[in-house]
Amino acid sequence: MKPQYRLITCDLDETLLNTEKKVPAANVEAIAAARKEGVKFVCTTGRGFPSIQGTLQEIGTVDQPEEYTISFNGGVITENRDNRILHMEPMDFDLAKEIFRRGIAYDVCAHVYTPDTVWVYHINPGEIGFLQGRMEFREFTDTSLDFLEGQTIIKVLFENTDYSYLKSMEDMFHDIRNLVDISYSSNRYLEFNKKGVNKGAALLRLAELLEIPQSETMAIGDNFNDLSMIRTAGLGVGVANTHPDMNELCDVILSRTNDEGAVAEAIERFVLHS
Repeated sequence: MKPQYRLITCDLDETLLNTEKKVPAANVEAIAAARKEGVKFVCTTGRGFPSIQGTLQEIGTVDQPEEYTISFNGGVITENRDNRILHMEPMDFDLAKEIFRRGIAYDVCAHVYTPDTVWVYHINPGEIGFLQGRMEFREFTDTSLDFLEGQTIIKVLFENTDYSYLKSMEDMFHDIRNLVDISYSSNRYLEFNKKGVNKGAALLRLAELLEIPQSETMAIGDNFNDLSMIRTAGLGVGVANTHPDMNELCDVILSRTNDEGAVAEAIERFVLHS
């Protein structure tokens, strides 16, 4: 009998990865067992695909044909073999430029994502520590994105560890809400993608490509940039450390945290049991 859920999209930070930014052994074993049953396990992250190759190595899907990654909050879908881009949704340059201009008026660190580079403005020691082991980046000091004109920009985000402060920034973007998808992640990031670009839309696109019904998809996450895929999937799963305001929006809240192998719990309960 085939598993009930044949496509799993799974967030990385605070979901698949533990505090040490590694995949717990229980998760590695469960993912391998699910893959043996024909299940596609798809790392689904706000980060860019170049930055997660170590994680793909840990779970055994790095550079593999017919294995996939969703990155940039759904802005890019790749096949892992040669990181072949199957679909990409860039932002309009003028829109990215305007978002950046407005955002840096606040006390934030800013990230600007191109397909192969994370450009970081006004970085702080705490952010340096958070990014270490997660991604490489290039600092810049320009107060305009003119230096990136002509390049592909997929995402812009702002960082501050005061979540209420980030929430207060949303009002500054009320007049362009029809042009952007706004989400939050890691309790420190306010993120902007092109309108309609999110993890849920990417899940549907990949499921269609793989000819897997929406009802046979499962999404696992912990924060608001995961909410679109959690609500879109046939089964939306939150780990035990999911943001409390999301709990009632998930179909299931697991008993384990990301440090305790929550993804293994989800796979054991909802995939391997069948």
